[in-house]
Amino acid sequence: MTRVSIRRSAAILILCGFTLAMTASIALTQQPPAPKTAAEQFKNIQVLKDIPADQLIPTMQFIAGALGVDCEFCHVQHAMDKDDKKEKQTARKMMAMELAIDKNHFNNEIEVTCYTCHRGSPHPAGIPILSAESANLPPQEHHHDEVSEGADLPSADQILDKYLAAAGGAGALRKIKSRIQKGTIDAMGERYPIEIYSEAPEKRVSISHPSFGDSVTAFNGEVGWLGTPRGIHPMSSQENAAARIDAQLCFPVRVRELFQEFHVAPGETISGHQTYLVTAKGAGLSPVRLYFDQQSGLLLRLLRYAETPLGRNPTQIDYADYRDTSGVKIPYQWTLTRTNGSFTIRINSVEQNVPINEKLFVMPPPTPMPPPPHS
Repeated sequence: MTRVSIRRSAAILILCGFTLAMTASIALTQQPPAPKTAAEQFKNIQVLKDIPADQLIPTMQFIAGALGVDCEFCHVQHAMDKDDKKEKQTARKMMAMELAIDKNHFNNEIEVTCYTCHRGSPHPAGIPILSAESANLPPQEHHHDEVSEGADLPSADQILDKYLAAAGGAGALRKIKSRIQKGTIDAMGERYPIEIYSEAPEKRVSISHPSFGDSVTAFNGEVGWLGTPRGIHPMSSQENAAARIDAQLCFPVRVRELFQEFHVAPGETISGHQTYLVTAKGAGLSPVRLYFDQQSGLLLRLLRYAETPLGRNPTQIDYADYRDTSGVKIPYQWTLTRTNGSFTIRINSVEQNVPINEKLFVMPPPTPMPPPPHS
């Protein structure tokens, strides 16, 4: 090799090294784009400007539930950004008031919310309501969000052990690698088919077939998405956390892996069954309340919360009609209730340990989803 070719090769190597170094430097310094704020994504946001954009709709849902109204109570239909309604101006003042109260009196913790005063009514009552029973009121009981364990109650481990045994035991549950359920869903005054595909440990896709087109709710163990005829919408971090709980194929086995802190209290009566209440908290998951049948040990209700800047949105799932299926007990009916309504799923057939097309668990490319006409 001549001196000229050596110099040329060295120059090429130096140039390539410099290019690679620059590429690596750019890759290291390049950060994913920051998520948009509400003000950046939506028009005419004046109070909740700095919250993440994906928190705006859940926050509006919280307000609607707290006041017992729909979106058109404050917004002009099909023109959400307009300020034509007096109620919208009032809502802004109320949000600012709530945020100020929580900042100045509760160290920015969300203690006072829209529901504190409204209690499901657009116009809160400022004067105590009198009735014939007012003179004979029962002694006042004080209920707190945090429940404490009582000396006469079983421990959380005892309740969870009984739940695991009632569901079939860890050995039988771990043998279930997949499940296909088919049935019907009653929602919005309509009944239509639904299929649910589950794969261990936490993949789940439900596909329902209402008259307006197929609806999909999916979680593949990492991310979740919602699909309607209007498009594909990736789940927010809060929605992903909720979907992860719903996707647990063997929840009785996994509950102590998902959650690390448990407290026990007396539960309420559900469909004639006395229950124990176990509150559970875990890293990266919203806290849940679990209501277990004192006699059978089975889970009758799960109550979870999604945090919004103005308060918590509750979701309640009631489980019923447990049946033995391949050595494990699973509910063949459950009712999911939110502030804006509820729906009930009834299962007609169950197949376990059958192949599932893995393409179901691959999220399609997201597509723009315009706001629904009545939200």
